[in-house]
Amino acid sequence: MARSRHSAKYLDIHPENPQPRLIEQAVSVLKDGGLIAYPTDSCYALGCTLGNAEALERIRRIRQVGKDHHFTLVCADFAQLGQFVLVSNPVFRLVKNATPGPYTFILPATREVPKAMQQEKKKTVGVRIPSHKIALALVEELGDPLVTTTLILPGETEPMTTAWEIAEALDGQIDAVIESGEEVLPSPTTVVDLSEGYAEVARVGAGDPSPFE
Repeated sequence: MARSRHSAKYLDIHPENPQPRLIEQAVSVLKDGGLIAYPTDSCYALGCTLGNAEALERIRRIRQVGKDHHFTLVCADFAQLGQFVLVSNPVFRLVKNATPGPYTFILPATREVPKAMQQEKKKTVGVRIPSHKIALALVEELGDPLVTTTLILPGETEPMTTAWEIAEALDGQIDAVIESGEEVLPSPTTVVDLSEGYAEVARVGAGDPSPFE
C-alpha cells in the first residue's frame, strides 16, 4: 500500500516477499531522478541511480559530507559488481566468500563509474551485495546498481532504523521511504579496503571482520 505522508511516497513492502508492484513504484521514483530511503541487511540507506549528480548533491547536503565521501554501489550479483570494479583473483575469492552480506568493499573503479562517485585521489568506489530481499529486488528491477550511503544524520552516531522517523526527519528532502515492517539493525556495514590488493578493515560494523584481519 502506498500512501503520501510528509510529501515523500511511503511504500509498505513485505520483507520476505516484496510486492513487485511496489518495487516497481520505488524504481520509477529512482528512474525519475528521485532519492529514496530503503532498508538493507545492516541499516537504512539513501539510494539513487548511477549518474544522478543532482541526487548525489542532495545526499551530500542531507549527510553534510564533502567531495571525498565514499559512495557505495549496491549490486544485484557478482556479474554486475564486476562491471564497476577491478577484482584480482585473490581479492575475488575474499569478496565471493563474504557476499551476499553486510560488507562494503573498496576497490579500484572501472570506467563505468562516474567521476563524481569515485573517491577523488584513489579513484576507488565501494561495492556491496546485500542479503536483503527488498534491496536486491530494487537493484534487480532497476537493472543497474543503486548508488547508496548509510542514512546517518549529521551529529548522530547511529544510523536511522524506522521508516516513519526518516519520513519526518527528511520531510521534503527525499522522494520515497520504504517501510519493511521488520526491525532494521542500527549497524552500518563492515568496510574492507581491498584497493591495494590486500585487505584492510576500515570500519567494523554488522559483518564479522575476522576473515579479513
